[in-house]
Amino acid sequence: MNVEHHDLAGEFPEQREKIHTLKMGNAHFVKLSDEYHVLSKDIERLENEGIPVADRTFEEQKKKRALLKDQLYAMIVA
Repeated sequence: MNVEHHDLAGEFPEQREKIHTLKMGNAHFVKLSDEYHVLSKDIERLENEGIPVADRTFEEQKKKRALLKDQLYAMIVA
């Protein structure tokens, strides 16, 4: 299965410099970014390995990732 990666720099390539700046100086951004990264890796692992998981659980993980992405984006463009 071809799984799409959801790293922040890939999601917002035009904002790479701002993402880097935030990672160097904003602890809250780093915390959310780390949480987003771990959650994305977990979702990708589940997709790649075909690990059985309840649809509801999987969808909740994806929704949480989307919420984190929205929060991070708001910080990036602020």
